[in-house]
Amino acid sequence: MIDRYVDNHGYHFAASITYFSVLSLIPLLMVILAVAGFVLSGQPALLDQLRAAIHGAVPSALGPLMDNLVNNVIDHRVKLGLLGLAVGLYSGWNWMNALRDALTGMWDQRRPNQPLLRTIGKDLLALAGLAIALLISFSLTEAGGALGGYLLQLLGLRGFGLANLMLQVSSVVLALIADWLVFCWVLAKLPREPVPVRVAAPGALAAAFGFELLKRGADLYLDALGRSPTGVTFGSIVGLLVFVYLVSRLLILAAAWTATTRPGPRRIPVPSGAPIVLRPQSHPLPSARAALGLVGVGAVAALLLQWLPSLGRRTRKP
Repeated sequence: MIDRYVDNHGYHFAASITYFSVLSLIPLLMVILAVAGFVLSGQPALLDQLRAAIHGAVPSALGPLMDNLVNNVIDHRVKLGLLGLAVGLYSGWNWMNALRDALTGMWDQRRPNQPLLRTIGKDLLALAGLAIALLISFSLTEAGGALGGYLLQLLGLRGFGLANLMLQVSSVVLALIADWLVFCWVLAKLPREPVPVRVAAPGALAAAFGFELLKRGADLYLDALGRSPTGVTFGSIVGLLVFVYLVSRLLILAAAWTATTRPGPRRIPVPSGAPIVLRPQSHPLPSARAALGLVGVGAVAALLLQWLPSLGRRTRKP
């Protein structure tokens, strides 16, 4: 698994996914502010309550500045929303493109050679499908927890320790099931060449357990940050970066583990020619008698070459 992860540039893909994940938060915040601007522009009473809450939370010297900020958000809500959507589509496509390329690389698949616009369209459709899957998963988890609490309250068991423990265990089980469904969809459908769900299911289960552990660790980290103002200011940003990076690595490692333990169709190896074997051969050195014979033959040949020209001149004389 580690060899596959390293050989297919898993570290680079995890860093790329983390970068575009954090970049996507900015346009998402812009869209949320634009939606809030549309809501506040038609609700003067709600706008007054928001301003009163802001004035009560910040020092008095910052009150006019915050009022100006709220007014700018309301006045430029259309431009803010359109710019947020444009930047969000760019960062979202790059995020999905990096994720799909990472999963494709872990399966030793090749990126298909297709037009750029077609690739962008497929990636955006995959991003929309992932958003729907996450929405359904979180809705099921919240609905299951609320239903469990309502049943305990209806039966009069809300204050009992064993009943609360069972409610917490059931919430964790529901969260694991929801995470497993999402990771199954990601590992099976997001590679450039889809993988059977039954093959991706074990890796998705491992990713679901790891994701829940990371969430518990993030809760402990945020609780520790709340004890100091510096931690609240800077630690949350660092914690977000670390959390997104660890989740990205967890997902890519799950894909590498799944591809290693349950490989896809075997590739037929290209037959190679027979190996060439070089065998050095040693030739015996000539003996001394043979060497002397060769020298003698050479000497006689030299004498004949010198004698033939002189013989020709004698025969031409009158």
